[in-house]
This record gives sequence, structure tokens and C-alpha cells, in this order.
Amino acid sequence: MFFFFPIFNSILVLYLLAAIIPAVFLLRYIYKMDRVDKESPQLLLSLLVRGVAAALVSMALETLGENILNALIPDRNSMTYTAALAFLVVAVIEEGTKYGFCAMKTWNNPEFNSRFDGIVYMAFTSLGFAAFENILYVFNYGLSVAGPRALLSVPGHLGFSVAAGALYGRAKRCEDLGRGFLKVLCLVLSYVIAVLLHGFYDFCAMSTSRTAGIAFIVFVVAMYLIIIRLIREESRNDEYI
Repeated sequence: MFFFFPIFNSILVLYLLAAIIPAVFLLRYIYKMDRVDKESPQLLLSLLVRGVAAALVSMALETLGENILNALIPDRNSMTYTAALAFLVVAVIEEGTKYGFCAMKTWNNPEFNSRFDGIVYMAFTSLGFAAFENILYVFNYGLSVAGPRALLSVPGHLGFSVAAGALYGRAKRCEDLGRGFLKVLCLVLSYVIAVLLHGFYDFCAMSTSRTAGIAFIVFVVAMYLIIIRLIREESRNDEYI
């Protein structure tokens, strides 16, 4: 009987590593690109934990949102239902919880002293969310989902967060300069853009048509290229707040 424990533990570790390594790789990349002033390990760990909390809250809210949607749109195979689920339930809730948990910890934090910090904070929160979500998927569906999720879902969450984080950092800079209207505009746009990116990603992934499949591939490739360039430019042009 005890012979099976080492085998079980090895499989457990393998599943866990397959789920979290993609997020760890991306976290290291974002941390490395923060060149002006590194954030404290305590703050970054707190954001990862908050990302997990955001995932748990999202699960509860999405269940409620999906039940409401099912009552409003009975035909679950319709494009309207898919679009509403992708944009109004999944994207609105997941980006909202990540944004809220991140902002509550970072907006008035003394460490928020450069523009690129906005990207770091949103990315760490989002990748904490994505890593936890990935663990659930890998343990529920096996290693077969680890590869596709490592290439699509985890980097997808990073892409949404970087777009939001770039504007989040600019909002903080606007506050420092006393530009209240621009601060609010940047904060609103940072959330809206993340929702639109996430919603379109999920809409294409949920749709079964060939056109949606092609659109998904084009969208993912384009987003990755744009986000990588955005990270490099924001890192290169970073400035103190």
C-alpha cells in the first residue's frame, strides 16, 4: 500500500508544476523588466494571493451571473448567449475582481512610485489568478490541457493585465500631476480595455464556427506581439511618480 505513495506524490508534483510553471516564467519576465525600482517581495506575494482570492470570488459571481443569463436567454447555442457570457459575465467579473483586489492594495501604496509599477501590479495579480485557475484545470482534466493553457490562457491573462496596467500607471502619474479628469479617464479605460480584450478572447474560444477559430488565432498572435512591444516600451520609458 505504501508503495503507491511516492508514485502518487510524484504525479501530484508533476501536475502542480505543469500548472504553475507558465505563470512563474511570465512573472519572472515582468519582474525583470521593472528596471526603475523593484517592488518588495512582500507586496508581490500579497498580489499573487489577491489574484487567487479574485479567482475564488469570480467563481461564485460567475455562477450567479450564468444563472441569470440562462433565465434571460434560454438558447445557450445562440451567438447572443455566447457574446453575453463572454463579455458581460466572464470578462466583466474576472477583470473586475482582479482590478479591485489589485487597486485596494496598490493605489495608495508608497511603493507605487513609477509608471511601470502599474503593469507589475496588474500582472502579478492576474498571474496569481491564472495560476490558480490553471491548477484547477490541470487537476480536473489532466496534463492534456496543460500545454494549450500554457500557450493561450495564462499568457492571455497577462496580456489583458498589461493593457490595463499601462493605463493604471498613467492614472497614478496623472494624479501626481493634478490632472483629475485624465486620472479617471485612464482608470476607466484600463478596466474597459481589459474587459474588451478578455471578452473577445473568450467569445472566439467559446464559438464553434471556423471564422471564430481563425479570428481567435489572429487575435492571440496580434495581442501577444503588441503586448510584448508594450512591455518593452513601457519599461524603457519608465519614469518616477
